[in-house]
Amino acid sequence: MENIVQRFAGREDAGRKLGEILVQLELDHPLVYALPRGGVPVAVEVAKMLGAPLDLLLVRKIGAPGNPEVALGAIVEGANSEVVINEDVRRMSGADNTYLDRAIADQKAELARRKEIYLGDRPRPDPTGRTVIVVDDGLATGATMKAALIGLKRSSPARIVVALPVAPKTALDDISGQADDVICLHPATAFRGVGGFYRDFHQLSDAETVALLGQISSGAPRAGQKRQTHKRQVTIPPLGLLGDLTVPPDTRGIVVFAHGSGSSRLSPRNTYVADKLNAQGFATLLFDLLTPREGLDRRNVFDIPLLADRVIEACMWVASEPDIADLPLGLFGASTGAAAALVATAELKGKVAAVVSRGGRPDMALDHLPMVTCPTLLIVGSLDHDVLRLNEKALAALTCTKVLEIVPGAGHLFEEHGTLDKAIDLAAAWFRSHLAAQAPARPAPPPEPPNAPSILRDAAEPLPEITDSAFAKAFDRFGSKRVVLLGEASHGTSEFYRARAAITRRLNEGSKSLLYFLLFTYS
Repeated sequence: MENIVQRFAGREDAGRKLGEILVQLELDHPLVYALPRGGVPVAVEVAKMLGAPLDLLLVRKIGAPGNPEVALGAIVEGANSEVVINEDVRRMSGADNTYLDRAIADQKAELARRKEIYLGDRPRPDPTGRTVIVVDDGLATGATMKAALIGLKRSSPARIVVALPVAPKTALDDISGQADDVICLHPATAFRGVGGFYRDFHQLSDAETVALLGQISSGAPRAGQKRQTHKRQVTIPPLGLLGDLTVPPDTRGIVVFAHGSGSSRLSPRNTYVADKLNAQGFATLLFDLLTPREGLDRRNVFDIPLLADRVIEACMWVASEPDIADLPLGLFGASTGAAAALVATAELKGKVAAVVSRGGRPDMALDHLPMVTCPTLLIVGSLDHDVLRLNEKALAALTCTKVLEIVPGAGHLFEEHGTLDKAIDLAAAWFRSHLAAQAPARPAPPPEPPNAPSILRDAAEPLPEITDSAFAKAFDRFGSKRVVLLGEASHGTSEFYRARAAITRRLNEGSKSLLYFLLFTYS
């Protein structure tokens, strides 16, 4: 008997594993279909990772007369309603037109009821010319999936991909002729039911299904509506910094802008760049890095740690907003804003997918550059000689995927005719390439509950002895932070209090950090 070598924590876990594989296929214009109800949580995760809209394929079997378990045909309800009849079964069962018409009417009524429950007035996307990915939580016989695929093909999609966590190999063979690609994480030779491959395989309620569908847009406009770009003014906590967010339809990623010294979110150049990126499908957030009071002190516009904190706060805000939280994230910095963006990228550790610097000062983030892991593009004007030399120095310090592009005839501000548009073209191409490639990189939660000791072990850093002068210096990187939390789990040993005193003295030397001490006890 075949051992089950792959188990899924639940349907969401299976969806994330499928998504990791599907992203590598670089599917063009993808649209995800779920077979309800079990396929919905799997498909939601796939749609998130692909950045694709989600819809349902509702299927109802038409039973043969006198033997309803035998499939005479099926009705497939997607963007259109399609009836699929097995003519061989029809002949053998003796089903006449009267029986067929009545059976179709009954099943259409049931489909209409389910469609109302699950979709309501949710608009339906058109699969014509798209790559459609049909997802379920697994197959048993494959009959429902086969009927769904036959019906779906009549809508003329460009490509059909079936994505499944588990299925018997015989069922996969049976549906392979109806799809361009079949992806199955566990093609089983010994099969004892789909549920055996999941730790959690509870029956989804209608309410759960509806709530899951609400997480992903169908990507289609409502009847009589044109798809619109949404703009809104926002405030970035904790200081309430003003920002302008623009989200176009079919958003492929979001770019957060870090403006340069003496500028603001209303910078004409950055606004122009943002408008051009919006036209190419990127959401943008332009925000003020300083409060009005902070802006009065000229020193603040060169305070890179402070500006980097503000960029981090903006990125955290983006991650908290439901309509943009799952978009791949890029940063666009100009002048000192480029240094702030690179420091923020290093500290965010993998959450930023790509960085572009235009006329920037990445050299002001020199100590952080080796910690930047995402693809980074430096754009400099050929006439900006001093900044060009500084960018060449920064390029050498970067260890990630990196490119220095020199725009002929451009000065520091890219005011010369056509030079800013050239810089925009370079930035847009960079984001198109690297935001799309990085979309799935959001780490999936582990299937098991987090193991606290292993998390701490992975994050631990060795420190010198408390009496060593280098001990307190190890905490200098946190000196610019407004709040520092110190936690310990020894219930207040003398060693902890000596360490706390050394850290406190160091951080309070010329720092405005607020220190909070958290003591934890193991029972």
